[in-house]
Amino acid sequence: MLSHRHIEVFRAVMTAGSVTSAAALLHTSQPTVSRELARMEQLLGYALFERQGGRLRPTRRALALFEAVQRAYQGLEQVSARAMELARDDLGTLDLLCLPALSHALLPAACARLQQQHAGAAVSITPQEPPLLDEWLQAQRFDLGLTEKALPAAGLEMEQLMSADEVCVLPSAHALLSKPVLAPQDFEGQPFLSLGSADPYRQQVDAVFAAHGVRRQLHLQTHSAVALCEMVRHGLGVAIVNPLTALACEGRGVTLRRFSVSVPYEVWLARSLLRARHGLSDAMHAALRAEALDLQQRLGQLLP
Repeated sequence: MLSHRHIEVFRAVMTAGSVTSAAALLHTSQPTVSRELARMEQLLGYALFERQGGRLRPTRRALALFEAVQRAYQGLEQVSARAMELARDDLGTLDLLCLPALSHALLPAACARLQQQHAGAAVSITPQEPPLLDEWLQAQRFDLGLTEKALPAAGLEMEQLMSADEVCVLPSAHALLSKPVLAPQDFEGQPFLSLGSADPYRQQVDAVFAAHGVRRQLHLQTHSAVALCEMVRHGLGVAIVNPLTALACEGRGVTLRRFSVSVPYEVWLARSLLRARHGLSDAMHAALRAEALDLQQRLGQLLP
């Protein structure tokens, strides 16, 4: 069977381009490299190189084999880089899973808080929608997670970071801005921008308007609250979205108003109890709590 030494010699020859250069790369002698290469070809039963005028020219099989060798070494390099990363700060990368809306509206400022306390802290953020988000959290694939609901799953510790109501977003200078609080009847006949029909918040909002007998002009829908706010900014209509996205977009052609009917919006932190506690976990937890508190206070001041 081929040994790791054979693969190492083969890779060195392919990389360096000659036996002499490969020997220098491996800190060994030219005859040793030639002997190991010949033994490898004998074991394989086919030639890896054509000898032309004292130079080696890789065969088609050698080129195909080299691709596989390179992929294996890339994986090894990733392992090595990870090991060195752990040696540098004894922390490594904190893996965090969250809803896409929270990666835009909550996490950037929380990460800035974390960097102030732990300069250079490494955080990997993966945005994902349910049901994959719920499945990945329950599978303990991440150190921390941010969701809009508590997950009753073994091995997860859930904590509510904030609770607020969905808010109305309108284009600047819209006629309805004369009112500090908007009731369902105010939206009668208005061009209304909605989340996708399967979204639970969309369903709650639709139920409110149906209960009040209000008919809106429903022409545009999207799965992104950020996209809804951009459409509002361009004057395409009005919308009701989560308060964090609304706050992030407020003041850029978008103005917020309180909705008279409560449509609750919650943010929950999920912590894995089965994974080893990450060294940055508590610091990120504190940063998220502090930022959530600030956002809730801002929302209270903006929409008294």
